[in-house]
Amino acid sequence: MDLPVDEWKSYVFQKWSLLPKSIQDTISTADALRDIFLHSSSLLQPEDEMFLNNLSRGYFVGKDPNAPPFYREEGNKKFQKKDYVGATVLYSKGISHSRPHTVDISLCYANRSAALFYLDQYEMCLKDITRAQMHGYPERLQPKVMLRKTECLVTLGRLQEAGQTIRDLESNFAAKPTLAAAQFQILQRNLCRLKRKVQEKGNLTETYTATLTKTFEDMDLREENEQISSASSSVSLCIDPLKGRYLIATKDILPGELLVKEDAFVSVLNPGEMPPGLHHGLENKWDTRVTNGDLYCHRCLKHTLATVPCDGCSYAKYCSNECMQQAWDLYHQIECSLGGLLLTLGIFCHIALRSTLLARFEDASKVIRKLCSEISNKDMCSPESENLVQILNYDLGEEGERHGKTVKIPVPGCDINGKYENNYNAVFNLLAHTENHSPEYKFLCALSVSALCRQLEAADSKKPETAAPPALYSELNIWGIAMLKHMLQLQCNAQAITTIQETALSGSKENNVSNSRQIRLATGIFPVVSLLNHSCSPNTSVSFISTVATIRASQQIGKGQEILHCYGPHYSRMGVADRQQKLRSQYFFDCGCPACQKEKHRAVARPRWEAFCCNQCGALLQGGDILSCGSMSCTESVSRDHLTSQLQDLQQQVGIAQELLRSGKLEQAVQLLLECRHDAESFLSAEHSMVGEIEDALAQTYAALGDWQKSATHLQKSLRVVEVRHGPSSVEVGHELFKLAQLFFNGFAIPEALNTVERAEKVLMVHYGPCNDEIQELQKMKSCLLNSPPIPLGPSL
Repeated sequence: MDLPVDEWKSYVFQKWSLLPKSIQDTISTADALRDIFLHSSSLLQPEDEMFLNNLSRGYFVGKDPNAPPFYREEGNKKFQKKDYVGATVLYSKGISHSRPHTVDISLCYANRSAALFYLDQYEMCLKDITRAQMHGYPERLQPKVMLRKTECLVTLGRLQEAGQTIRDLESNFAAKPTLAAAQFQILQRNLCRLKRKVQEKGNLTETYTATLTKTFEDMDLREENEQISSASSSVSLCIDPLKGRYLIATKDILPGELLVKEDAFVSVLNPGEMPPGLHHGLENKWDTRVTNGDLYCHRCLKHTLATVPCDGCSYAKYCSNECMQQAWDLYHQIECSLGGLLLTLGIFCHIALRSTLLARFEDASKVIRKLCSEISNKDMCSPESENLVQILNYDLGEEGERHGKTVKIPVPGCDINGKYENNYNAVFNLLAHTENHSPEYKFLCALSVSALCRQLEAADSKKPETAAPPALYSELNIWGIAMLKHMLQLQCNAQAITTIQETALSGSKENNVSNSRQIRLATGIFPVVSLLNHSCSPNTSVSFISTVATIRASQQIGKGQEILHCYGPHYSRMGVADRQQKLRSQYFFDCGCPACQKEKHRAVARPRWEAFCCNQCGALLQGGDILSCGSMSCTESVSRDHLTSQLQDLQQQVGIAQELLRSGKLEQAVQLLLECRHDAESFLSAEHSMVGEIEDALAQTYAALGDWQKSATHLQKSLRVVEVRHGPSSVEVGHELFKLAQLFFNGFAIPEALNTVERAEKVLMVHYGPCNDEIQELQKMKSCLLNSPPIPLGPSL
């Protein structure tokens, strides 16, 4: 949710509509952000704040002492059903509501350690056992977790520690024989069993490696750029009066080459679906649904099943105590009491606040001077932050030769030495496009920031003087202007941080076939990534690991060519009219990339993935409202509206079949999908996206039935549709090939599996590099196929 909740937006827009026209005109025609902020702030009334506070109270972000027992009981139910992941998440929710050093938090940590043990997450299990003990885990229950600790240590090969733990257990029981006879016998049997395990492994060396810790050594930039931080030496920064700052290639670049590797200056986790409890009954107060906030660290965005909560609120969760402390020191000590308000005001407002909080650690006085210079200009950077650097204004000839002259042009965001870095100076100089935003939108942003400033001021009055961060509360209006600027910047400069989410392709976990989809995990600001201009047919691919963005060449880029990135509207997903409308409304420009020019300046038929075909001869239909057969020997014609209605009916039937698949009614799903495919063949082209969707659903259904041959056959047909739409080297094709490789692997079709693994590796390596989870899984499959083929789990191919 980038913008505030709908209730606040409606309230502010209504307030705007009721303002006298003279006040509307004053705000609408204001040139400086300072004027927009101060005029809007003066209009914020106590009743407005009361309305917003009521909305904010709908989010339960505090510690509720009644919640931990509820979540622990719900987690126990999942645990008994052997849903250990579900149990882990519920125990984590209980932990987030618990106060430190209480029985509740110690019990939740101990229970979570048990779930993690059964998930083979032994290191995390050990950490949770330590946390349970640190928070006062009851002494009568200690033997249980100590035995679990010993099991983990033995499994990890840490035999010396395991032996010491056993000796400690024996000493404790000898000193304090508090167990009943039956419990003592069970304990003795377990200790004997563990002793034997230690002896059996006595001659083995420690085999565990910290596989959960991702390193970036194999995805480092080959040679860093002296002019642009986080960029390779293969690119150079240029500026043009019309298109602003942009990057070009300084040499010929091959597909897959890493061009940018940048950590976000600031990022905020997308909370996912979190409906305010205000609109629900009390029984829904403690939500058991899983959101991004339950699975990812709120600072580094690392995926984790063992979150560590903030001591002051139930919302913020982290992957470790280290991340929790870093977040607290940088920004969360201010944000902690504002959780409900920030969720109500949306991610853009949250990023605006966090950006200004991070600016404190660079040089607050410089930031304030920059903000003061904002009085007399709109989006231009202040004189202090402008730097005249020598650049080449390129004019590319037919052969790609560079002709140009050296000119002095200010490059906003560079330091006094002409270097562009990932810092607040670069963030501050991203364009806010103040003149392009609607007056209503500027008023919404300004009033939201004003309300946030009022809450910051109120929170400050309740804290001791030593708790207030320097140069924040004393200059709250200036920081409010900064937050307004950042909030307006984000419409054009926010970068969606995505991750690949794996879901089961089939109904059985043992089948080891997964489906992947890209989900939005967070929103961030990347100053270097923001230098790239848009193309609907880009020459780069962007991916993320935690908060780090990587940009790789997706095709060969010649020396002197511009490095281009897609802002969202891609030629393979949208027609030119829709793309132009999207770019104009969000980014305020008309795209002139080759893909758009090609579609604009000649009559382009609908792409094959949207085309209808003749019911009589199968040729593609052409035309506008009335479609005619493209074959010279056929006179068939039909209205577009009729076929569109037929397509909508088909989509509905496919949706019903997919629901049958999710419900486990596989035979019914197969029958309905085969009927849908027969209907599709009568009026859709073989490469139509709906045909691909039907074939993919059939592949999923047959995989759930364990029929790998049929599943692979249908997935290959779906793959052909994906290739036509996105191109044979696209990331979409890479993901489809990964699925196909899994099917061949499970079906023990070794030649086909090896061939598909190599194809998938080749495509995915270009877009992600070697750190990608799918590439590493493909390499494991290849090793297994070459060295120790798996036993087929279903019908062979």
